[in-house]
Amino acid sequence: MGLSEGSARLVLLDGVALLHPEDAVFEAMLEGWGRQQRGGRRLQPETVKGRQNVVRRFGEYTNAYPWQWSAADVDEWMTYQIAELKRAESTIRSYQTTLRLFCDYITSPHYQWPAECEARFGTHPVQICHEWNTAAHLVDYEGGPDRRPMTREEIQLFFDYADDQVERAIRLGRKGALAAYRDATVFKTIYGWGLRCTEASRLEITDFYRNPKAPELGRFGSLHVRYGKRTKGSPPRRRMVLSVMPWAVEAVEDYLANVRPRYAEAGEKPALWLTERGGRLQAREIEDRFATYRDALGLDKELVPHCLRHSHVTHQIEDGADPAFVQRQVGHRFPSTTAIYTGVSGDFMNTMMRKVLDRALDNEQ
Repeated sequence: MGLSEGSARLVLLDGVALLHPEDAVFEAMLEGWGRQQRGGRRLQPETVKGRQNVVRRFGEYTNAYPWQWSAADVDEWMTYQIAELKRAESTIRSYQTTLRLFCDYITSPHYQWPAECEARFGTHPVQICHEWNTAAHLVDYEGGPDRRPMTREEIQLFFDYADDQVERAIRLGRKGALAAYRDATVFKTIYGWGLRCTEASRLEITDFYRNPKAPELGRFGSLHVRYGKRTKGSPPRRRMVLSVMPWAVEAVEDYLANVRPRYAEAGEKPALWLTERGGRLQAREIEDRFATYRDALGLDKELVPHCLRHSHVTHQIEDGADPAFVQRQVGHRFPSTTAIYTGVSGDFMNTMMRKVLDRALDNEQ
């Protein structure tokens, strides 16, 4: 009978005396766990490495080995992560999930680590993460409660300011005019197609396609997002986003025709958004420019580029788009996630209330 992927006997060499057995067995456990995740579960290498590093940090904090860990160690480490390092709740739960998975692996008889530890150290590992000492995933979204969509007025103010920076740079003869124009178009694209910052950063000029149902939009009828948010261990999720804001299409079309060709080596680069040195504009640069404009306008500090995506969802719903359509557009797996993104305005709520109330009154007559 063959051994399971990641089994102790496949990682440790039989009959070899280990110079530092505790350290060697711990590393072998991590190596075996990595093999099990990469081979059996097909997880991405960076995901596996990140999980292994979390387990190593936990081991360093406890100054103990997995077969010596207890539930109390989890309590102490979580207190340290929350009270001193100020980790977010989602991060805490991610750490706890990683420890639980690692303990599931090293306590499973299929991988022989309990027997190996008994033979070498006279004890065996146990599961240290339980319902009573870990956080439950009770909500779909755990971002800061201050995170909200931008209002239509705020978006218009922001876009006007971004456009003004282009004219100002041109008027003053500064070389930053191209970058300012590019950034203004980036923000309009994020809002116009409901993109995440990283998704926008990774766009290429070939990602736009014609939509036979919208011939008036030319080659910009739909946008292929190739680097959508991945789930744990999976590759990026692709999706096709249909263009629904003609003014955003015009902004991108104008940028491609009149601005992007002015960048160095533009004809040889696939990236939609280029830097002055010919590289790809990074998500961090988009976030920094957004923060600069936001602060200059005196808008809420909690606003970030992702709020433009929230606004896209909210405004589409307010304008009568089917929630299922919006869900597909922005790449949400569950309707509840789209609902959390939706922060409809008071005017919208009052309009809906009036319709419901009028219908109820008509039924009573």
